[in-house]
Amino acid sequence: MRVLPAGEDALLVEVASGEEAQALHAELLRRRAEGSLRIGEIVPAARTVLLDGVSEPARVAAELSARDLPAVPPRAGGTVEIPVRYDGPDLAEVAAHWGVSPGEVARIHAGTEFRVAFCGFAPGFGYLTGLPPRYDVPRRPTPRTAVPAGSVALAGPYTGVYPRSSPGGWQLIGTTGLVLWDHTRVPAALLSPGTRVRFVPVATTGPAA
Repeated sequence: MRVLPAGEDALLVEVASGEEAQALHAELLRRRAEGSLRIGEIVPAARTVLLDGVSEPARVAAELSARDLPAVPPRAGGTVEIPVRYDGPDLAEVAAHWGVSPGEVARIHAGTEFRVAFCGFAPGFGYLTGLPPRYDVPRRPTPRTAVPAGSVALAGPYTGVYPRSSPGGWQLIGTTGLVLWDHTRVPAALLSPGTRVRFVPVATTGPAA
């Protein structure tokens, strides 16, 4: 673990893996909730956690550097289920990369419990982990100029759902009608770091919402 200053009252903590970043994020949330740590914002990323609005940053940095990370705790609450039609234009390409049939891609993907590691790229977009490393897939060599909202996609070790239409280079394996981001909803984002997620297959001709 490496703790770096980021301005007058912020720290950037670098760790070795996404799992360590998730564990650190969960531990910091726990300590803030119990009142033993005064931090404004705690923002996880792939292998870092940003702490903003830190009271006594030098003391907190020294304390963090001396601590061992706990395991990622199970998150309280239910699991968000996302109905999905496995009809994406890259489904066959992903199946070939995995060495299985397109139907098997759907079975493996829907049989996995995912966890939101961190959010970014666009409002409501969560980077979901859970698939074993052998199912990592490369990004497309040429990104699409427009990916439809609701596209379920893979890239590297992550699964994600495009909350709105945008350019993107992820491999598209399905679609959902579920709304990931709604500014009139509280909270606006359906997914947040730590949320458990399962994809529920629906018929390719049926509604995916």
